[in-house]
Amino acid sequence: MTSNLYVKHARVWVPDQAEVWRPAELLRDYTPGDTSLLLRLDDGTELEQKLSKEKKEPLLPPLRNPDILVGENDLTALSYLHEPAVLHNLRVRFVESKTIYTYCGIVLVAINPYESLPIYGSDIINAYSGQNTGDMDPHIFAVAEEAYRQMAQDEKNQSIIVSGESGAGKTVSAKYAMRYFATVSGSCSDANIEDRVLASSPIMEAIGNAKTTRNDNSSRFGKYIAIGFNRKHHIIGANMRTYLLEKSRVVFQAKEERNYHIFYQLCASSHWPEFKELKLGRADDFHFTNQGKNPSIAGVDDETDMASTRRAFTMMGIDEGQQMALFRVLAAVLHLGNVEVKQLRADNSSVCPDDVSLQAFCALMGVPVTEMAQWLCHRKLKMATETYNKPVPKEQALNGRDALAKHIYARLFDWIVARINTALKAVGKEHSFIGVLDIYGFETFEVNSFEQFCINYANEKLQQQFNLHVFKLEQEEYMKEDIPWILIDFHDNQPCISLIEAKMGILDLLDEECRMPKGSDESWAQKLYSSHEKSSSHFLKPRMSNSAFIVLHFADKVEYQCEGFLEKNKDTVNQEQISLLRSAECGLLLELLQEEECVPAQTRLKTPQSSTRKSVGLQFRNSLHLLMDSLSATAAHYVRCIKPNDHKAAFTLDPVRAMQQLRACGVLETIRISAAGFPSRWTYQEFLTRYRVLMTQADMLPDRNLTCKKVLPRLLQDEGKYQFGKSKIFFRAGQVAYLEKLRSDRLRAACVRIQKTIRCWLARRKYIALRKAAITIQRHTRGLLARRLVLSLRRSRAALVIQKYQRMWAARRMYQRQREGALLLQRLYRAYAARQEYQRRLHERKVCVLQRWVKGWRARVWYRRVRAAVVLLQSCVRRMLARRELKRLRVEARSVEHFRKLNVGMENKIMQLQRKIDEQHKDNRLLEERLSVMGASHTAEQERLIGQLERLKGVEEESRNQSERLVFLGAELASSRQEVERCCQEQQEQQQKAQAEREAWEQRVAELNKQNVLLKSEKEELNKLILEQQEKTEEQQRAHEENTERLQSDLNEERCRYQNLLSEHHELEERHSDLKKQSLTKASHQRSEFFSSQTDVSEGGVSAGGCGARERKVVELERDKHTLQNELDSREEQLLTSKAKDEEELRKTLLAELDQEALKRQELESANRKLKRELSEIREALSKSSESHTAAPGSLAYQVVLEQLSSANEELELRKEEVLILRSQLCAPESQKSKETDGASGNSSRSPTFDLHELNEDGELWMAYQGLKDTNRLLLSQLQSETKMRSTLTEEVAALRSALQGATEEQARQQELLKDTLRLPQDARVPTSLQHEINRLTTHNLELMERTERQQGELRLLRRQLKAYTRRAGDTEVLAQGSLEVMAMSSLPRRERDCSGMLVCRTEDQGKLLKNLITDLRPRGVAVSMMPGLPAYILFMCLRHADHSNDDQRATTLLNATIHTIKTLIKRKGEDFETVSFWLANTTCFLQCLQQYSGEEVYSRHNTPQQNEHCLKNFDLANYRKVLCNLAIRIYQQLIRCMEDTLQPLIVPGMLEQDSIQGVLGVKATGMRKRTCSVTEEGGGLSFDSIVRQLSSFHTTLLQHGTPFFLLGLISKQLFRSIAATTLNSLLLRKDMCSWSKGLQIRYNVCQLEDWLQEKGLMNCGAREMLEPLIQAAQLLQMKKKTKEEAEAIASMCTALSAVQIVKILNLYTPVNEFEERVSSSFMKTIEECLKPRKESSQLLMDTKTLFPVTFPFSPSSVSLDTIQIPSSLNLAFLSRV
Repeated sequence: MTSNLYVKHARVWVPDQAEVWRPAELLRDYTPGDTSLLLRLDDGTELEQKLSKEKKEPLLPPLRNPDILVGENDLTALSYLHEPAVLHNLRVRFVESKTIYTYCGIVLVAINPYESLPIYGSDIINAYSGQNTGDMDPHIFAVAEEAYRQMAQDEKNQSIIVSGESGAGKTVSAKYAMRYFATVSGSCSDANIEDRVLASSPIMEAIGNAKTTRNDNSSRFGKYIAIGFNRKHHIIGANMRTYLLEKSRVVFQAKEERNYHIFYQLCASSHWPEFKELKLGRADDFHFTNQGKNPSIAGVDDETDMASTRRAFTMMGIDEGQQMALFRVLAAVLHLGNVEVKQLRADNSSVCPDDVSLQAFCALMGVPVTEMAQWLCHRKLKMATETYNKPVPKEQALNGRDALAKHIYARLFDWIVARINTALKAVGKEHSFIGVLDIYGFETFEVNSFEQFCINYANEKLQQQFNLHVFKLEQEEYMKEDIPWILIDFHDNQPCISLIEAKMGILDLLDEECRMPKGSDESWAQKLYSSHEKSSSHFLKPRMSNSAFIVLHFADKVEYQCEGFLEKNKDTVNQEQISLLRSAECGLLLELLQEEECVPAQTRLKTPQSSTRKSVGLQFRNSLHLLMDSLSATAAHYVRCIKPNDHKAAFTLDPVRAMQQLRACGVLETIRISAAGFPSRWTYQEFLTRYRVLMTQADMLPDRNLTCKKVLPRLLQDEGKYQFGKSKIFFRAGQVAYLEKLRSDRLRAACVRIQKTIRCWLARRKYIALRKAAITIQRHTRGLLARRLVLSLRRSRAALVIQKYQRMWAARRMYQRQREGALLLQRLYRAYAARQEYQRRLHERKVCVLQRWVKGWRARVWYRRVRAAVVLLQSCVRRMLARRELKRLRVEARSVEHFRKLNVGMENKIMQLQRKIDEQHKDNRLLEERLSVMGASHTAEQERLIGQLERLKGVEEESRNQSERLVFLGAELASSRQEVERCCQEQQEQQQKAQAEREAWEQRVAELNKQNVLLKSEKEELNKLILEQQEKTEEQQRAHEENTERLQSDLNEERCRYQNLLSEHHELEERHSDLKKQSLTKASHQRSEFFSSQTDVSEGGVSAGGCGARERKVVELERDKHTLQNELDSREEQLLTSKAKDEEELRKTLLAELDQEALKRQELESANRKLKRELSEIREALSKSSESHTAAPGSLAYQVVLEQLSSANEELELRKEEVLILRSQLCAPESQKSKETDGASGNSSRSPTFDLHELNEDGELWMAYQGLKDTNRLLLSQLQSETKMRSTLTEEVAALRSALQGATEEQARQQELLKDTLRLPQDARVPTSLQHEINRLTTHNLELMERTERQQGELRLLRRQLKAYTRRAGDTEVLAQGSLEVMAMSSLPRRERDCSGMLVCRTEDQGKLLKNLITDLRPRGVAVSMMPGLPAYILFMCLRHADHSNDDQRATTLLNATIHTIKTLIKRKGEDFETVSFWLANTTCFLQCLQQYSGEEVYSRHNTPQQNEHCLKNFDLANYRKVLCNLAIRIYQQLIRCMEDTLQPLIVPGMLEQDSIQGVLGVKATGMRKRTCSVTEEGGGLSFDSIVRQLSSFHTTLLQHGTPFFLLGLISKQLFRSIAATTLNSLLLRKDMCSWSKGLQIRYNVCQLEDWLQEKGLMNCGAREMLEPLIQAAQLLQMKKKTKEEAEAIASMCTALSAVQIVKILNLYTPVNEFEERVSSSFMKTIEECLKPRKESSQLLMDTKTLFPVTFPFSPSSVSLDTIQIPSSLNLAFLSRV
């Protein structure tokens, strides 16, 4: 079958020197027996490749995988498993998709991107936490999560082995793994072990990492960090073991390399004040730091790193003194490197004691300079009988100096590691651990020495352990599925390991040579040649060298130079130098050297000579064996780090270097082991889903396993190519590709058939459209010709009609002209005659009018003069008489006798006046008769004369008219002739003028055209300005909108921050209570712990001490709180006391004023009654006197008398008022004097400044003055009251006018309604009128109810204020005597005994009430059977009774106990959704009750009158409303957490993994790391319906509990955001989910969620907008991704997604079928350019923990408290209703 795949157009791989492997395509089929293949490379080059043979079989080139399998997360998911497939898959993921992690079975391959990526934040950690390894994209966090989960589930220790060559990113990977453990697990105590574990990284990087040519932060040592966990899987400690520190780097660095970072950090911080004594400078000044010629690293600030290192030291418990001692030792090492050794003779050298560097070294170490200078260039030789000092040559002296520096640094390194281990020591018993091994990978250089040999030896051991582990896992997988186990041949490197570590091996021979007195590198090399050159196949001798050897490692063969092996293995130091340093004054140095002496006995080398030191090789071998034992006892997880290139270019892969590392790190070995068996493994459901298109309807059976077993033999005829397991189908390499080929062929055939059918349908449709168009064109053409013929006939007929009418019009026009001329002449003549007659008559009439007016004017002037003279004379006489009479009457008017005298002569005067009037009447009648006779004669004479005058004037006028007529006719004829001549001249002039005007107008038009052009340009400019102004206006509007949105967002952020602080406060309270309980528990068990374990005592003491410290802090805070509260209470009491005093004084003053006003009112009323009585007596006397005489009541004399009487009464009233005012003021001096005496000190301006006796002994003048002032004050008050009364009357008038206007409008409206009613039929009039009347009465009733509610609210407010004032002031005697009326008014509410809607709960029954109503209440059974919010209503009714009883203590106790009980219940049952939902609804209802029945107008206006009667009377509970609001926020947050925890496991399987649309989605292979829910099992598993059912369950429960609608909307919004965020985050971290079909599924699921919102009526709550990022992600997966326009469309459409998310989704986009295309790199560059203008956060994932701020708006309830019934099931019989 394999040869059948090599057909034309088959894709293969061919070897290449530059790219290792290149893709090619077959140009012809391969047949067995061919010796070559005709190929075409990807660049179009044709190539004929010769086929080599192996075991008589041709070696065919490797086949390429289908495109849909390229870029897989797991290399084992590839159908063809070989080197080119692995390399190509890694290249596609790394270069094109920017993905650095890839699985290879159990190995995580990590490629260094040389670029900072946003994939290591806390959001990514939270996303990977708790997830299965196969469910997420490859990541170091996935490996860490797998290790953590297996440790928790299997109770087995774990190890993560991170390996790779220098620069591959091992240290960073290990650091991120430890960060994951620290974040996910947390610490079990307050020791912050996880922070210390993370803080150890900067320390170890500073002292153990250095810059190399391959890496800027290369670890020059290996380390194994074991992180300890307790039974709860919290970090309790850690331990670090190090391996093979590269000590030679301290004294030597190659070009472009650096020493360890700590030295450069010291030099960069040498200017710090505390480092002055170290005498450091720049790094270029020291020999140990300037050999690489490049002391800086791009992008690294050594001074900043120094500060970080010091902070890490402090966190590790190394104090400032120890840090300075450590830095002194490091500075001394630098100074030691600058010590200059001089050559004296060939075998002699010396060091000058005056050397500055030597003096600095000795000063820092505290050793004598001369002795150190001596032992740097001398050695002590011990003979049998004597000892003498031998000088050494310069080279040996320099080697001794360097050895001393290396030794000091190595001891310091070990000391720091020991201190770190001490700081990370477990605080309790360690239950399990996870080890992280960060060790060097396989290394090969041009010159390889002892360090490279040890590194490669360690990698050999690790590779052996890795191979065995992989082999074991394969065997377990086969046995688990009952697959026949076939022994797989794999590479075993045990011979190479035996060559190194076996007896008489390389290390054994090296140790033996080191023990020889005259051992050398050359003699050791000869021993190696003689021992292993012929006996070992892994050992070779170089041809051109006798001082080197070659070892064939598993990765490559390496040539080692023997020079320096013995010296590095011995690691010797001059003992005299060590002895001298042991006497130094530096305490840290003594500690380092003493630790060297105190080496445990079991670690020493077991040789006959016990004093012999262990060699470095032996130490490394022993530590390596311990490491392998540790790894073998744990479950291993592997991370292989790959360095992509040597130039540190970002996302650039060098295929040659990558292939070398893949071979060296064992990845290809894993592939080979997998490919040797059955690498492709599919579950039955996955196979059935993927390859259902290859089956027929007859193949489908009820059991999917039987279906697969029935179909597969038909598809693959060779039964050896597959095996059926229990749950999976196993395939040989290449079989999945063959099945994919069959599937694509079937789909292609189906596509061809579909295309054929569609093209046929399109062609037929086009034909029908063309035929229909042709028929339509013909019909319209024929119609056009017919219409043209009709139009021609109509035009001919119209021409004849036009000619007829034109001739008729010409004749009529001539006739009309002649007729108009005749009529014009007649009209002119007749008009002339009429004007003449009119002028004559007008002249006569004017003359008559003038005569009449002149005569009348003269008569009237004479009459006016006579009448004015007579009237003037009469008025003067009468005025004189009246004045005399007035004076007399004024004198007599003051006595009663005057009235009597006046009445005596009244009759005579009346008779005389009557006689005078009669005489005057007679005279008037005579004069009138004479005037009438004279007027009649005068009128007759005047008429006669006027008639004669008119006749004479008529005759004269007629003669004059005749003469004028003749003159006028002559003049008319002459003027007509002149007019004709003038018209001719004017016509010529008009023509000339017209010509001139035409020319002028033409010029004007030209000018106007120019002006028009200018105006157009100005218009355009103005339009531009208008547009600019509009743009500016729009910008300002946008800025305003943005500002508004920003303010709204700030408000929401503030609310979120407040609510987050509130939740943190609650968490701290809970933690405080837990710590209290723990402290009490620890205190009770302290004695038993002391006897059980001293360590436990110390630990318990620490924690108890910590708890005690917290308790003390809490007590202090409570004491401060009580102190502040007491001060606040005292200030409030003082303020209330001062207010009460002021109010009491004000009441006294008001009472005194009220007394004075009452006295004044009484005196005025008495005076008024007296005046009225006198007036009535005068009127009675007057009426009696008038009855006895004959004068009529309406006569003139009677009216005069009444007027005089009224004026006298008015004057009398004024006098009486003055007297009364003065009397009332005479009563005030005593009280005024008492006031002045009381306030003499503070109100001296109101009393006289001199003694009253100086003016008047009796003080009458002063009292008069005071009375006058009081009078003025009273008058002013009366004026003000009158002004107020006028304004009140004005308002009342305005109100009456408005009422009148309203009544008028109402009347008009009623009339309109009546008219409309009358227009209706007879049957409909009565119902319509009744309906109108009902509407009118309803409106009137509503207005009356509103007015009543407002009055009741004002009355309640006044009552509450009055009660507060009464309670503060107390029942004083003055208040009781002076304000009886006020007290009577304030006591009115107490008479109302209708107190329904209250429950009596005694103080001793409150605990029982809360227990039955809150603690023991079960929401599940109660919520359905009772009204929503019943517990809240019951609690409020009890609170109402406490308010009605004015029992503030009972009300406070009830509220505090209720809040505390609800908090306790939520803390205890916070995971129970129904409980939390039930008490959220009741807490909200209780809060609404406190608002609705508070009595405040803003709430009470929504109440009914009955509800307003139930408002609180005495207490203001605004503070408790705030507390309840905070409690409701806390319960809401707990409810959201509970709902999200329930919904979280359903989201990803339901939204992404389930096949919602059958037959559309396809499943791909996942490799060895299977997904947990890759395909939903039939009849079970989690689906999208599970999400909908859970949401419906939440919604139903919330409705049953009576949750307000606004909370339902907010909860739905929060849940939908969680769904969108979780789904999108999973999509961003799963490459297998980013496909076109998955976008279709997501869109379908989102539509289902929208339908659910529509069904529940929640579309307008904002939940739909929360799904927008998910909708846009689905659209992004389904959009075309080729052109620039499509990129711009994506950038403009995906506004809810960030640029990082868009790029990530496009990078992850993976075709599921061959018909889908990948996103090209050019399109990715285009989309990145389009997204550059965006300024967004670089965060990749959405925050799933964000909570929207919640508010509780007031929503009034229609429930009346007196209608609530308490069911007996609540056991509240002890409550009594009032």
